[in-house]
Amino acid sequence: MKSISAMELFQIVQRKESCQLIDVREVVEHNDFNIGGDNIPMSEIFENIQRLSPDQPVIIYCQTGPRSAIVIQRLEEKFGFINLINLSGGVDAWRKDIID
Repeated sequence: MKSISAMELFQIVQRKESCQLIDVREVVEHNDFNIGGDNIPMSEIFENIQRLSPDQPVIIYCQTGPRSAIVIQRLEEKFGFINLINLSGGVDAWRKDIID
């Protein structure tokens, strides 16, 4: 599984490189704090496959990384995605490495 650090993602965002951010946390978690991605909770991701871009890197994240890793694994296995990237450490890593 491909992964990216919070600092690498921050640099991509700063350079305005093409990518899609998908937050698979629950709505209440997303509303509490997010890094700007579209919120598609883990429980709803398979009903929203059409919202995932096939033409650019899709960076999927959660709070600490395990939920997004599960989502990526299932999307790759069931739907053949090859452009999915896990944010290592999730939102917690972003807070620690970028904000603090």
